Amino acid sequence: MTTDDDLAKTKGLIRDPMAVTWTEQYSETIDKYWNKLPKFVSSTLATMAVFLMGITVNGEWVLMLVHFIRSLTLDENEMLGENQSGVNATLGIRMPKLEFKMDGFLPIWLGSAAVSYIMYFGIGGFLHWYFYVRQRNKAHEWKCQPNTWLPADLERHEIYLGSFCLFLGSTLSAFFATHIMNGGWSMVYYRFSDYPWYWTILQWPVIFIYQDYLTYWHHRIYHTPFLYKNFHKLHHKYKQPTAFSVTAIHPVEFVHMQLMLSSPMFLFPIHWIPYSVIAMYTYYHGIIDHSGINFKAYWWQPWQPDAIFHDNHHQYFHVNFSFNCSLWDKIHGTYRRKDRIYHEDIYYGRGKDIREASVQEVTEDLHQRTTENPLAFRGNKREFDLSEDDVAKLKVH
Repeated sequence: MTTDDDLAKTKGLIRDPMAVTWTEQYSETIDKYWNKLPKFVSSTLATMAVFLMGITVNGEWVLMLVHFIRSLTLDENEMLGENQSGVNATLGIRMPKLEFKMDGFLPIWLGSAAVSYIMYFGIGGFLHWYFYVRQRNKAHEWKCQPNTWLPADLERHEIYLGSFCLFLGSTLSAFFATHIMNGGWSMVYYRFSDYPWYWTILQWPVIFIYQDYLTYWHHRIYHTPFLYKNFHKLHHKYKQPTAFSVTAIHPVEFVHMQLMLSSPMFLFPIHWIPYSVIAMYTYYHGIIDHSGINFKAYWWQPWQPDAIFHDNHHQYFHVNFSFNCSLWDKIHGTYRRKDRIYHEDIYYGRGKDIREASVQEVTEDLHQRTTENPLAFRGNKREFDLSEDDVAKLKVH
């Protein structure tokens, strides 16, 4: 009888890539009960798991909860003549309160951290089992890079690093949540009537575009030689990313990113609902993009690149810097091109003209292209394959 170890060896896979997760040893038991569920129920639960992990790993959930509570206590705030966001209800004058109010920080922080870690290991472990254990033998059906797997030591590394960044993320979220819960100043408001109706509609794309375009440049700047070598390279140890890779970032860069994503609360007036919904969308796709799974955007997301887009970023390093809107790469010339090669020593996102590359560089790049799963692309065909005719037309030596 062929064992899992034998099968792993025959496929050239590394056995037990995530031994620190709880699902490995209970796989058969979980699978026994999982198979009893209707298919639509199991797929829905898997999607919900990704969503829950996305909104909880950085502690963002506690901030959303505080905004919700604040929205329910709005009448009490109005009695003071000024809501706790710092907007005078009568005059419409914004009066900043620069001091930070930290009463009750400890229980909020403990709750934020506890939920983050429970979701990270619990749901993260479930997602790992659902794809990387349960469907390991069918990798060509779901994995962006079906023939290559993250080595066991790097799986552990991303979990240890990600766990530390979880601590930072839940602490920052608890800090902002406590400040706002205590009536500290922010630009968040809770009645749609506080601002004109057109701003209620317009702020949705404004918040989304502001955050996404800013993160494009943040990401691209961290790919310049100094910042990449000293900070961002740590995240690119994971050439075959998993859902655990999303928080496995250099702590300095992680804090920088979270502060940037939180900045709309203090820069321009935003209603708590659009801000929270967009945050959930962003973090959900953060998990999707790092999952290594061939998720595709839905029909109503023409701006959203498929998961292979960011998987290519990890595979080829300095290209495809966008997160939720690939348009930024297309505008700035950092979108992956068929006639270019990319690797870790070619910076700035434009790659190298394949006609100027050495024979070794071209050979390695063409091999890398064959490792991508065609099912991860629209039309189930690899977009960047080069046929012999293509190579001849490009006059590649």
